[in-house]
Amino acid sequence: VHLIPVNPIREDGLNHKSRKRIMPDLLTEPPAIDPVYEAHVYCNIPTIAERSMEGHAPHYFKLVSVQVLIRHGDRYPLYAIPKTKRPDIDCMLLPSRKPSHPQLEAFIKHMSKGSAAQMDGSLSSLPRYPSHSLCEMGELTQTGVVQHLRNGQLLRDIYINKHKLLLSDWTAKQLYLETTGKSRTLQSALALLYAFLPDFDWKKINMRHQWSTIFCSGSCDCPMRNHYLEEEQRRQYTLRVKNNDLEKIYVDMAKIVGIPTRQLRASNPIDSLLCYFCHNVSFPCTQTGCIGMEHFKVIKRHQLEDERERQKKKLYFLYALLATHPLLNQTVNRLQRIAEGKKEEVFVLYSAHDVTLSPVLSALGITEARFPRFAARLVFELWQDGKRPKEHFVRILYNGADVTFQTSFCKDYYKRSSKPMCPLEKFVNFVKRDMFLVFNSTSYYDACRRRPL
Repeated sequence: VHLIPVNPIREDGLNHKSRKRIMPDLLTEPPAIDPVYEAHVYCNIPTIAERSMEGHAPHYFKLVSVQVLIRHGDRYPLYAIPKTKRPDIDCMLLPSRKPSHPQLEAFIKHMSKGSAAQMDGSLSSLPRYPSHSLCEMGELTQTGVVQHLRNGQLLRDIYINKHKLLLSDWTAKQLYLETTGKSRTLQSALALLYAFLPDFDWKKINMRHQWSTIFCSGSCDCPMRNHYLEEEQRRQYTLRVKNNDLEKIYVDMAKIVGIPTRQLRASNPIDSLLCYFCHNVSFPCTQTGCIGMEHFKVIKRHQLEDERERQKKKLYFLYALLATHPLLNQTVNRLQRIAEGKKEEVFVLYSAHDVTLSPVLSALGITEARFPRFAARLVFELWQDGKRPKEHFVRILYNGADVTFQTSFCKDYYKRSSKPMCPLEKFVNFVKRDMFLVFNSTSYYDACRRRPL
């Protein structure tokens, strides 16, 4: 029997009392999936002010470092449904149009002065904010910019105003900024950074380019990671083929659009339909008929069922451990340096994709978390115990919810300790040693090359 949470699920996808479990009745059905509700959560439309748990600690603890991993904000689709009109979304930034933000106008002005920044490689040729009257494929929208201005403002209120993580005379060495080479990730990083450090000095900005979506830097050669990813893709395919409702919906949509079913499936229609849904635009029609909410619900429900099965089958988990080790290793090394007294890179921002955040959550063991929504944020906080200054602790937060004790390396510690955080060495041991145990290995290099028995 799987132990399932019995508390109501909050909008951030985590239970109010997520650390407590009871044995469910053997006949208990898993909670029904509501694809429309889940799609709303995924869209993350900026409306009400968000409550968050970032920066919470006993008064004698001192915050010494924060590392933030974000998914880019709302974007135009990466795929088009053939023979339909593309969704009519304007990617010009207009402060008078909703959703907006009090800092949006100042952000646009500040971005126009950004030529003094150091930008790695091809980043310098990318636009610093979206500016097309009809969005280009994959382009960040105004909603996406506003989502990250809100993220930056929330983090500023906590980490700058309350905890004084960076003082007004902060230096370039205290920041570490890295993004993939897509305009949507660069622009998301700049929007968050602008609200976090308003009117920052461009000369202090050094944006590094990461060519890999899993941020594996110089440690990307890992044959077994690719093996597990292929196995996971096979699992996905098998689940899809077994779903008769999904197949009927694809056949019906293909008829409406007037193309072979295979071609429609290859155009990844959910990516495009989510844009219509998130922006409250009617789904596309042709002379034959209209794609409707029932089509959307079936495809979205399958996507959610696929995520559930993915958790159970463990292939994705094995992929995730190998995919995220380089990034987590970099994170841990930095935390260790700061714990030893270094004052550099105290605020870190990685601007990335769903395919970056999702494996990190899986590798850490945070299985109750939802799939990364637009502008999702995962935060690693490092705290120093004021009573025992040599002792350091980590907190991990996902979209403002404290998930520290959902991690595989700190679940047991919580049962035995009254401390509201996880000792840094638990995180270090997990990344340096315990991540490889499931592969019967002692190092990343060995785990990447050892065939499963």
